[in-house]
Amino acid sequence: MSAIPTRADLAALPAYVPGRTVPGAIKLASNEVPGGPLPSVADAIAKASGEINRYPDMGAWALVERLAGEFDVPTSRIAVGCGSVSLCQQFVQALCAPGDEVLFAWRSFEAYPIVTQVGNATPVRVPLTSSHTHDLDAMLAAITPRTRLVFVCNPNNPTGTAVRRAELTRFLDAVPSDVVVVLDEAYREFVTDPEVPDGLEFARTRPNVAVLRTFSKAYGLAGLRVGYAVAADEVIEAVRKVYVAFSVNALAQTAALASLDAKDELLARCADIVAERTRVRDALLDLGYEVPETLANFVWLPLGERTTAFAEHALAHKVVVRPFTGEGARVTIGTREENDTFLEAARAFSA
Repeated sequence: MSAIPTRADLAALPAYVPGRTVPGAIKLASNEVPGGPLPSVADAIAKASGEINRYPDMGAWALVERLAGEFDVPTSRIAVGCGSVSLCQQFVQALCAPGDEVLFAWRSFEAYPIVTQVGNATPVRVPLTSSHTHDLDAMLAAITPRTRLVFVCNPNNPTGTAVRRAELTRFLDAVPSDVVVVLDEAYREFVTDPEVPDGLEFARTRPNVAVLRTFSKAYGLAGLRVGYAVAADEVIEAVRKVYVAFSVNALAQTAALASLDAKDELLARCADIVAERTRVRDALLDLGYEVPETLANFVWLPLGERTTAFAEHALAHKVVVRPFTGEGARVTIGTREENDTFLEAARAFSA
């Protein structure tokens, strides 16, 4: 029997590596918030579960309308997707023809090269600076006539570093008007520096700037998969055309709406995580680790060749971190007790 032909390039497709879940160990590998969904959100999900025999609203229009009101933009400028990673792929599919280029920093969100190749575009990686931040000058220099899309993860995953307003403004001023810049702001709710801009400042006034957000992180809905994009009408129209029908399920839509009703609780929880972030980073610095400034809900340890050994050591101490072999380890901020267990492991490794 002859083999079924598939796309030849899929053999070289990078694999997305999720954070591991190890029974009996503390998982600090996937940037999940420790508290789970807010109680009011869990109640809304429970009530909605009685209607899951029905298809969800395919366009998630109630959520679109709510987000439009939250951000004071027309509904025609908002698209909802199955997590922001799904929207990343939709942007590639909507804007790129085969051979077009998608530009992003590296290391950054590991889905970027995957969704680019799935969309038949060409990934272009631009190394981070020595301070683990986006090298916007080098990214600008890497733009070619084939570039259609640029991802700027701000704060950056996995390093936690962020681009400030002045440098981002200069970059956007210089990007050609026919190149779309996607500001991926999955960790926006954890940003405390006022000089790190809200991407909507740019998306509202620049037709070639889009913003991605998610309910997976600060909102505690990673298991339900819902995110959204804000961009120009014509961009959103194209992104909606490549949406997989019904991929944002009814429970996700209900949970997202209920989460928006609980902002005060959400922000209080984010503030607690930010306080722990500061405590954990300070403790690691005191132990002699290099830890870049972080504005997300995780810390980055650029351990180089020691990364695998560090991850194995942490696991032996019942803590799961996310290693990037040969580069570094990303560690999610958990509860105070979870963080203390991790710090004890880090202390033992540095001894």
